[in-house]
Amino acid sequence: MELEFLGTSAGSPSKFRNVTALALKLLDEINEVWLFDVGEGTQHQILRTTIRPRKVTKIFITHLHGDHIFGLPGFLSSRSFQGAEAATPLTIYGPRGIKQFVETSMRVSQTHLAYPIQYIELDDEEGVLFENDRFKVSYAGLDHRIKCIGYRVEEKDYPGELMVEKLQEVGVRPGPIYGQIKTGQIVTLDDGTQLNGKDFIGAPKKGRTVAILGDTRKTAGIDKLALNADVLVHESTFGKGEAKLARNYYHSTCIQAAQTAQRDHVKKLLLTHISARYVGPMVKKLQADAREIFPNTRVVRDFDTYNVPFPERREK
Repeated sequence: MELEFLGTSAGSPSKFRNVTALALKLLDEINEVWLFDVGEGTQHQILRTTIRPRKVTKIFITHLHGDHIFGLPGFLSSRSFQGAEAATPLTIYGPRGIKQFVETSMRVSQTHLAYPIQYIELDDEEGVLFENDRFKVSYAGLDHRIKCIGYRVEEKDYPGELMVEKLQEVGVRPGPIYGQIKTGQIVTLDDGTQLNGKDFIGAPKKGRTVAILGDTRKTAGIDKLALNADVLVHESTFGKGEAKLARNYYHSTCIQAAQTAQRDHVKKLLLTHISARYVGPMVKKLQADAREIFPNTRVVRDFDTYNVPFPERREK
């Protein structure tokens, strides 16, 4: 599970930052890539990475401001030009209106996609988007000028490993019986001894949780998404001492983001959506100010990657 930032600027691109786009790379887990927002020029940014558009199976849109969606028609069109392999379906999640935006763009430009798109438009303030045996994705409303959504991606726990040495100590040699024990069954040996498979399985490996927010003021919805997350991706359009400006423009400061990470027991805070006013030493100041409250903070740049580590194993 790896995050790769394709754009980290607020509002409009700058010489050093493109507008918002983020890839959650789940290649080792399910061989897929999920995009969160697709700002203008995202497909150009992708060309400078190892991401293959055909691997993108889901796109999550936080809100319908241009700096978060203007790259979507171009990306969808280019994905269609990548041959038969790119014909896999794609699902787009977002506020109501995202379907109209995409379909109008395709119709006016007479673009015909080689793959189907499923649209899931979110009207409720919170809920679960989907859940399977590997992931659960939920969402909650934020506080921005227009409807805005944050997402929480929870990876399911991995089963514990088979304790082979312990099995060998009681005389169980490799064979089909190992498979039965690994599923937790009670097995009977040739001498009549019964073994509970659960006694020979190590502690489960806890899955990882990532919370990815759109643009927002301080609001209760953030806590629902961020609680105990391994990583929180939070906007930081404004800096220390600019709380009033942040509120007036429906954004957050680096201090507010750090306070959220501290309050919700987040393990890592990644600050993005940086105003073009902040360059050079001023960016370092944003990070330093946030670290005074939450030390494990990093202001990200375009093409920064972050490999989400596994939490420590649970005690059995």
